[in-house]
Amino acid sequence: MNTKKWFRDTGWRHVVGVLVLIVTMFPIVFVISSALNPNGTLTGSNALFSKIGLDSFERILNNPQAPFLAWFGNTLLISGITAILTVFLGALAAYAFSRMRFAGRRVGLISIVIVQMFPQLLAVVAIFLLLSAIGDWFPAIGLNTRIGLILVYLGGALGVNTYLMYGFFNTIPQSIDEAARIDGAGHARVFFTIVLPLVTPILAVVALLSFISSVNEYVVASVILIDTDAQTLAVGLTKLVSNPRYADWSAFSAGAIIAAAPVVVLFLFLQKYIVGGLTAGAVK
Repeated sequence: MNTKKWFRDTGWRHVVGVLVLIVTMFPIVFVISSALNPNGTLTGSNALFSKIGLDSFERILNNPQAPFLAWFGNTLLISGITAILTVFLGALAAYAFSRMRFAGRRVGLISIVIVQMFPQLLAVVAIFLLLSAIGDWFPAIGLNTRIGLILVYLGGALGVNTYLMYGFFNTIPQSIDEAARIDGAGHARVFFTIVLPLVTPILAVVALLSFISSVNEYVVASVILIDTDAQTLAVGLTKLVSNPRYADWSAFSAGAIIAAAPVVVLFLFLQKYIVGGLTAGAVK
């Protein structure tokens, strides 16, 4: 009876947790098995860890037609700058919406929500034509440039991140701002020295989400970045499996594992802020 009571009250949660863990870990185990398979085929990895070797890692790192290290560097550069600027611009906008009262404030907040209802995929043609036209006047931010891709990412993520930060900023009592203004502090000093340290969790969450989305994004990056050396990992690795006659899935899996390392490291570094950053903004 004690066992039945324990299972009814608590035990079933452990069973569900184990099942979820198995379902979550199986794709990761399969990718690792495929990366260690020296044959280069995906079907050979159905028998997990039947063959183990590091040939796929050697191929992905030393293939002159697939400059993996260049793709990796481009991805880190683009994703890192995008994450930093997204946090900074989103925090500025969220502070303005949360603390200031101005004409069009409510319309602006509603517009942010409505715009996010439409996927960025719908704007791919417009983005291509816009950057093509801009490139005629300012080649540094036109097509086939990392700066152009960063600007597109910033525009696409600014709305949702602003609204996410706005909810968190509302949890900070405005009496703190008022006390600082009585002492002579302006908006800039209040924002940088008082508010930002208090909203560190949401800043970490937005930075992490922005970094992950930039690393995984493929459609826009494949349209903007044309030269092989300028492409990101998502675009470059796809070429390894795009040939219907021979798809090197082992090298693709090895590259995916290496590409996942920065995301895992950043997640572990910011994990203490993630729960608080995602939940605190839900309550005003």
